[in-house]
This record gives sequence, C-alpha cells and structure tokens, in this order.
Amino acid sequence: MIANFHAVKAIYRFEMSRTFRTLFQSIVSPVLSTSLYFIVFGSAIGSRMTQVDGVPYGAYIVPGLIMMSVLQQSISNASFGIYFPKFSGTIYEMLSAPVSYGEIVLGYVGAAATKSLSLGLITLITAFFFVPLQILHPLWMLLFLVLTAWTFSLFGFIIGVWADGFEKLQIIPLLIITPLTFLGGSFYSIHMLPPFWRDISLFNPVVYLISGFRWAFYGASDVSIGVSLGMTLAFLAACTATVAWIFKTGYRLKN
Repeated sequence: MIANFHAVKAIYRFEMSRTFRTLFQSIVSPVLSTSLYFIVFGSAIGSRMTQVDGVPYGAYIVPGLIMMSVLQQSISNASFGIYFPKFSGTIYEMLSAPVSYGEIVLGYVGAAATKSLSLGLITLITAFFFVPLQILHPLWMLLFLVLTAWTFSLFGFIIGVWADGFEKLQIIPLLIITPLTFLGGSFYSIHMLPPFWRDISLFNPVVYLISGFRWAFYGASDVSIGVSLGMTLAFLAACTATVAWIFKTGYRLKN
C-alpha cells in the first residue's frame, strides 16, 4: 500500500532532475538517432519496398522505431537509477528509512517510465515531419506505450539490482534486448519470413509489443491485438513478481 507520497515524490523528482542535467544525452541524442533511421530506412529501403500490409514502408517502420527507443531507454534509465544508489551505498539509508518497497519501486520505476514515455511521444511528433502518419486507435496506442514503458522500466530495475558492476548493466540490453528488438518486426512484418523463422519469431516477446503498437496505428498486425495485449500483461506480471521477490528476499540489496 502506497501511503508515503512525499517519499515517492522525493525519489521521483530526484530521478527526473538527472534528466534535465543531462538533457542532450537523455532526450536529444536518442531522438536524433531515431530520426536517422527515418531518413536512412525511409529513403534507401522505402524506395525499393514501397508498401508493407498496404502501408508505405517509411510509415510502417515508425511504430517499431518508437517501440525500440522506448524499450532501450526504459531499461537504461531504470537500471542506472537503482544501480547508482547500490554503488554509492545510499540504498541502505533508503531501506532503513520509513519508506515501503512499493514506494521505492514507484519512485524509481515511475521516473524511468516517464522519461521513456516522454521520449516516445517526442519521437512520434518528430516522425510526422518525415513520413505521413495516421493513428487509427490513439487510446490503444497510448495504452501500449504506457504498458511498455512501465514493464521494461521494471525489467531495467531488475537488471540494476542484479548487476554488480557497470559492465553488467550493458550485457542484457546489448546482447539480448537489442537483437530481440531488431528481430521483433521493427523494420518488417514477420509474415515476410519463411514459415520456420516465422514460427521462431513468435517466441520473441518483442514481436507482440511491436505488433500491438503497430495495429493501433494502421489496423495491421502480425498477431491479433488480444494476443499482443495478453503477452504484454503476462510479461508485466512476471516483472512485478520478480521485483516483489527481490524485496522479499533482499537479493543483492541487503548484503
């Protein structure tokens, strides 16, 4: 139960203030990088592959690029946010303070999700300057954006607790999340793959996130919207259960 809103606010404001101190690194750089994808893929590949599922290729890749940016930034912000107090030792002061575990998670994960959600919306606005976009289901689009930002901020929180060095903060994002994102249909439809690889792709959880998010834009998806939403909620439940276990056992927090 969340009772100490002052504690949540203090943690949240502290984490958000770091964003404004590193504005170029936190916001400007990711938006510029994603804009390059719009230009390069939209021009180079879009001139050869004009449409996918009836959608111009330049517009088709926008949901995937936004989701890729949100995934990466959610994990990065949340993992560093909880790792640095561990590294500096201030986490012990927080654990001994009259602040519940739920309030700690809400402060750190809420700030990370806010940052990545803001970045996703800025990237969406930027995309309108490069390609013609339409959003058929704006509420579904916001729902998937919020769920993804919160879920992968929880996942990043888990990575930050697990990591015992700065190098480990990058292992899972670089070696697992980034490949899954590129192979999750960010730049193509999995229906374009041979049957064997199409079936393999269905074991990639990122496929369901991108598919549901793309459906909100164009009504076209690789899997049904119900399955996409269900898989997203299942991953959210798994991350929530893992965080609860971490605080219950004190895994890499109390020793």
